[in-house]
Amino acid sequence: MKYESQAIAKMYFIAAIGLFIGQILFGLIMGLQYVMGDFLFPEIPFNVARMVHTNLLIVWLLFGFMGSAYFLVPEESERELYAPWLAKLMFWIFLAAGVLTILGYLLVPYATLAEITMNDLLPTMGREFLEQPTIIKIGIVIVVLSFLYNIGMTILTGRKTVISLVLLTGLIGLAVFFLFSFYNPNNVVLDKYFWWWVVHLWVEGVWELILASILAYVLIKVTGVDREVIEKWLYIIIAMALISGLIGTGHHFFWIGTPDYWQWLGSIFSALEPIPFFMMTLFAFNVVNKRRRDHPNKAAVLWALGTAVMSFLGAGVWGFLHTLAPINYYTHGTQITAAHGHMAFYGAYVMVVLTMISYAMPIIRGNKANNAMAQIYEMWSFWLMTVAMVFITLFLTGAGILQVYLQRYSDTPLSFMATQDKITLFYWLREIAGVVFLIGLILYVVSFFIKGEEVTVIETKTF
Repeated sequence: MKYESQAIAKMYFIAAIGLFIGQILFGLIMGLQYVMGDFLFPEIPFNVARMVHTNLLIVWLLFGFMGSAYFLVPEESERELYAPWLAKLMFWIFLAAGVLTILGYLLVPYATLAEITMNDLLPTMGREFLEQPTIIKIGIVIVVLSFLYNIGMTILTGRKTVISLVLLTGLIGLAVFFLFSFYNPNNVVLDKYFWWWVVHLWVEGVWELILASILAYVLIKVTGVDREVIEKWLYIIIAMALISGLIGTGHHFFWIGTPDYWQWLGSIFSALEPIPFFMMTLFAFNVVNKRRRDHPNKAAVLWALGTAVMSFLGAGVWGFLHTLAPINYYTHGTQITAAHGHMAFYGAYVMVVLTMISYAMPIIRGNKANNAMAQIYEMWSFWLMTVAMVFITLFLTGAGILQVYLQRYSDTPLSFMATQDKITLFYWLREIAGVVFLIGLILYVVSFFIKGEEVTVIETKTF
């Protein structure tokens, strides 16, 4: 570790993994509720389990992004973090807000939660992914602004690199687009229109910049390839991501009452969205093949390559499968959407955070890499989680195809619930794959506690 303040990333990474475990546990609860409708009812109704599952995903990924930024920015900027105390303070505020929100979902009826948090003064609750009470949303804004100030000042008063500037651009976009969560018009079309400005423009827009910059940083460190080569790739990838992703928002506007030109814009530009992910795959393998050093952290290299491949499959291929308007007419809101969502989030964002943790945590602990046995455990965790997610995606895709045919396409369409009965087998198979995924995640955590011969201690540089 070159700079002392990089160690702040550790607390963010630990919180991220803890919340990640919680997210998967609630995913398994939901999976059982698909096939055993009264499982844990009325203690944890399905709608509450779903809120917790999706909100934990967002919160732990934000912890992961923040930890990644706090680790890489001091090194890229060649100076200590601008305000380490602020990073520590905001960590505890953000963690407290996240935990209180989840407890609120679990312990208080949602209508009561809205009432006691004075949602009536500025109504923002009740929308998918943005269920957080208004007061929590305000807290998130404060935390993110403080984080941006800290990171921004570190970059602006130190060395400027393409990686840190792309990361900062993505983080600023994250903050700006979250502000649309406070806009909650009475008109349902307007509501859904601007709702996607948060949900889509995060995951298919500015988050892709964060993904690309973190991946580029790790690849520079583990391959020794010239920074100029990686930066050129980075410019091309983010340009394509923004060109396709911003206007590609239109693929969410097909059936909500917006003008029909969105069917053309959404179809054409979202069909281009796999391109930056394919370029990212080529970029990662090209860089690793041209590496000039054999880094001892084999697990981090594996995670980096896996991120490129799985993000292309999940966000690129499975996104393209149902993004064209004539196909989306039949598939929107089915299990095909869920299949795409699971593999896209895992491949693009979960894996890049795990890549960064895999690379950074040993360094924070004074080593270049975990010992050989720990890395074996970690690589097993990679394959278990990744293969499990592939099967989760395939099972959901099978369920979705059958759902589309039985419920929407056949000459004698079935009702929604009758269709669900017909695809129960796929839900059981998905649940089994989910258990395997949890085992892989547990192995990932265990790998950091396995003792063995340490690999090359790194000096700490302080000011």
